[in-house]
Amino acid sequence: MQAIGVGMLGYGFMGKAHAHALSTLRQLDVPLRPELVAIAGRDEAAVAEAAWRYGFERHVTDWRELIADERIGLLENLGPNALHREPTIAAAEAGKHVLCEKPLGRDAAESREIFERVAATGVQHMCAFNYRFMPAIRLARELLEAGELGEIHHVRARYLQSWGTDASAHGAWRFDAEQAGSGALGDLGTHVIDLVRYLVGEPVAVSALTRTFRDAPGLGEGGVDDAFAAALEVEGGIVGTLEATRWATGRINGLQLEINGSRGALAFDVERLNELQVARGRFFERVLVTEPEHPFMEHWWPPGHIVGWGDSFVHELGHLLTAIAGEGTVAPHGATFEDGWRADEVAAAIARSARSGRREDVPRG
Repeated sequence: MQAIGVGMLGYGFMGKAHAHALSTLRQLDVPLRPELVAIAGRDEAAVAEAAWRYGFERHVTDWRELIADERIGLLENLGPNALHREPTIAAAEAGKHVLCEKPLGRDAAESREIFERVAATGVQHMCAFNYRFMPAIRLARELLEAGELGEIHHVRARYLQSWGTDASAHGAWRFDAEQAGSGALGDLGTHVIDLVRYLVGEPVAVSALTRTFRDAPGLGEGGVDDAFAAALEVEGGIVGTLEATRWATGRINGLQLEINGSRGALAFDVERLNELQVARGRFFERVLVTEPEHPFMEHWWPPGHIVGWGDSFVHELGHLLTAIAGEGTVAPHGATFEDGWRADEVAAAIARSARSGRREDVPRG
C-alpha cells in the first residue's frame, strides 16, 4: 500500500476527531496509508502534547512549515475560520491535496476565492461536511435517487445545541465576528444547508430572521448571530425550513432532518445516528442501518453492531484518500470546495434576508 503524508493545522476538538479517523484508516482497506507527519498550532505546549497524543511525528507553531514539508501530500485545515483561506490556498498551490473544515470561508466571497484558486491547481479538495458520511444519510440519498419517496414536497432540517447559554464560552473565537464570520449560521447552519443540497436540491430563495441573545460589546452591527430560522424554496418547488441555534436549552447535539414526498418520507436524528425512519405510506418504520448491504458497513461489524459519530470522519477521509489515489472522485458524495462555497451563498442569502426583512434569492453564478 502506498503512503501519503498528512499535515494537520489545528489540534482541538476537530483535530482529535480527524486524528482518530486517520489512525483507524491505517487498519482498513483504503488505497493510501495515511502517515501522520506534522501538526501545527500556536500554543507550543498544547500542540506538542497533541502531537504526542495523536501520533504525529513532530509539531510546529507556524503552519507555513507544513506547506514547506515535501513529505506532506495532504493538508487538513481544521483551524479557526479566519485561518481557512491563506493556508488552504498556499497548500494547494504547492501541489498538496486539501481538506478544509466548514464553513469554507467567513463569507461567500471568501469561500468563492478559496474554491476558484484551489480548483485551478488541479489538486483534490474536500470541505468537511462529515454528516454526508453517516450511513443513514447515505441510505437516504440512495432511497431518494431510486424514487422511493415519489415527488418531494417538503424538507425541514434543524441543528440545535445549548452550549451558547454558558457565559464562560463567550470568549471563544466562534463568538468573534472577525475570526468566525458568523455564529450559529456558519457553525451549525451550513451543515443543514449542505444536507438539503445533498439530498433534495439547490435552495433558490429564502426568507429569514436571525437573533443575538447576548449582551456583550461588539454585538449587533458586526457581531455574530446566536440563532436563525429560515423558510426556503428549493428547486422544483420544494418547501423547506431551516433552523440552527447554540441557545436551545436541553439540546446537546440535536441535528434532525425530515423529507416528505408523495409516496413516502424519511426522518433522521443524529442522536440516533444508526437509525433511519422510513415511511412507505402513512406510517414511519425504523430501519437499523447496520446490514451488510447498507452504506459503509463493509468496513465494520456484524449486523446490529452499531457505529459511532466519529466513524463519519473515517468514511469521509477514506473517501478523500480514494479520490487522491485516482480510484474515484470527491463529488458527488463528498463535498468539494464548490459545495462549500454554494452552502455559504445560501447562508449569505439568509443573513441578507434577516437584515432586509424581505425574501432574498440565492445567487447561482
